[in-house]
Amino acid sequence: MARSSDPGTQRQMSLDLLPSALLATVMTKLDIGSIRSLACTCKAFHSCASHMLHFIPSFHLLDIAPSAELLRPLLPPNPYLHSLKVDCTRLDDSSLDYLLQPTLHELCLHKCADFSGRLLSQVGQHCKDLRFLYLSSLAEKRGRSIDVSDLEVLFGGCTQLETLILMFDVSMFLRHNFARVWAIAPATLLSLEVGYISSVMVTELLSPPVVPYQSMEHIRPSILPGIQKLCLSVDYITDTMVSTITTNLNCLTHLDLRDSPIMEPRLAFDLTNAGIQQINLHGRLKHLSLVRSQEIFPAYFKRVNDLGILLMADRCSDMESICLGGFCQVTDTGFRTILHSCAKIYKLRIYHGPHLTDLVFHDIAATSLTLTHVSLRWCNLLTNHGVARLVSNENLSVLDLRDCRNIGDEALRTISNLSKLKALLIDGSDISDTGLSHLSKGAISSLASLSVRGCKRLTDNCISFLFGESSNCELRELDLSNIPNLSDAGVLLLAKRRIPLFELRMRQCPLISDTSIMVLASMKVDEEGWYGSSLRLLDLYNCGGITQLSFQWLKKPYFPRLRWLGVSSYVSRDVLDALSRNRPFLHVAFHGEDLGMTDQWDNSDNLYMHDYDEVDELEQWLDGENEGDDEDIQEAENIA
Repeated sequence: MARSSDPGTQRQMSLDLLPSALLATVMTKLDIGSIRSLACTCKAFHSCASHMLHFIPSFHLLDIAPSAELLRPLLPPNPYLHSLKVDCTRLDDSSLDYLLQPTLHELCLHKCADFSGRLLSQVGQHCKDLRFLYLSSLAEKRGRSIDVSDLEVLFGGCTQLETLILMFDVSMFLRHNFARVWAIAPATLLSLEVGYISSVMVTELLSPPVVPYQSMEHIRPSILPGIQKLCLSVDYITDTMVSTITTNLNCLTHLDLRDSPIMEPRLAFDLTNAGIQQINLHGRLKHLSLVRSQEIFPAYFKRVNDLGILLMADRCSDMESICLGGFCQVTDTGFRTILHSCAKIYKLRIYHGPHLTDLVFHDIAATSLTLTHVSLRWCNLLTNHGVARLVSNENLSVLDLRDCRNIGDEALRTISNLSKLKALLIDGSDISDTGLSHLSKGAISSLASLSVRGCKRLTDNCISFLFGESSNCELRELDLSNIPNLSDAGVLLLAKRRIPLFELRMRQCPLISDTSIMVLASMKVDEEGWYGSSLRLLDLYNCGGITQLSFQWLKKPYFPRLRWLGVSSYVSRDVLDALSRNRPFLHVAFHGEDLGMTDQWDNSDNLYMHDYDEVDELEQWLDGENEGDDEDIQEAENIA
């Protein structure tokens, strides 16, 4: 290799001498985030990155929503592409020709509202080797429709499909044809998740077809014979539906059912003791979730009591995960039965348990349980004493006590001893600044996610109490929303600590003003980092002191990695449009929506598992490092 006295020249010559094929081969071992980082370092790597798009095995782009013009050159024909994940907010049917490549084994298309049902048939025609398919919000825009024949083509073409996730309302399909089409679903299908389907359609779908004049000896073909995981959101969870599922799906190991009734269910449209004892007829179930949501109407499972839970528990000795939500007639007796009958359980979630008290955990130390994930939301009779008993399980990594009103500082003192705790959610509890100081002496060194939303007794001092004595803080997600006494002074304390937060939520804090945005925009996590570089999500919805002036601090180059921003709807449309032009890949929510990559199903396992890149090069790559006009926002503010 030729040598040069100039180090910079030597580095450049070294890169030029390396074969591009060698560089590309090495880069195929990296994820798209690492590749885009390299692409922005020099021309050689940029050229190589562009070339290797022809044989990269996976392409995942979910943190931004690219337009068709930007995405098309990034997805050339690629005979080696096996996995594709894309946010399709700005795409439609015209993008199908380069999205659907024949070598794909995994395809995840999020937010497909502008696509038509034709997407399903096109996947069946072009992706014959597909094993995993995820589609959300398909055809949700007005005027879009889904024909059942599109689903039929999908099943006919993707004969090796193992996982199918349809996160949209499948009741748009015609009922009399819908069940018939599922009879030809691939026998390889192991997992099915549906965003919404009526309980009647579920029953019809899973009931084997009746052949006229068939003999008693004739065995009717089963529907979805190999299904092991079934997750459904329905209108009503009923005895009939549960019985049909457990009777016909012999291989089921994971069952997740949730409903959200619009009125009080009648007996024929409800779950009772008779239905719940049908759970796990074949003895293979490992994970069970039955949740009735109160999002629309305050409905509960009023026809299931301790006896039903006792009868169910007899078949659930091998269960590893149980989630029960809305069982308002079940008392400590029923919940203790689960803990003492299911020796292998490690994940326990109970929502809206009005009769659950400390007695459930009174003798938990005498059991062989090794709980790692516990969620007890809206269990208002639970107190500090019960939490002290619960945390005798020293392996807890996720603890969710949201809206348990009687939890206070003493509970935090015992929780602080959990050395493996990764996520703690104590929204709406009775904790104070002093209580958070207990965490600083122990659990804060392992915590990655902390939520104290709606804890009214907290003040600005909670920041100094929480981080005061910690030199090794792993916290990446912090929710300080709905705290009336949190002000700019608290945000200043947070900035001084230089905690590299990825997500910061401070919605509905009336004392937060423009000063907080300026402080966060100016914060450096380290001396070599960008200003405000760590934040990916910033939620300031309905903060009383935020004005349009603060939007000057939300433009580039501040917050270079920001992907989600929550603001109030009173912000001028001109200001929002100017921000959109300055940061075209920023997701801005101004109606109070949840921010981030949320999913319908419970993902508390992944509360602290976000994979964030160290710097934000993708936007530079897609934009061609064109910053746009920084004067747009100032001009819009002047007009407003």
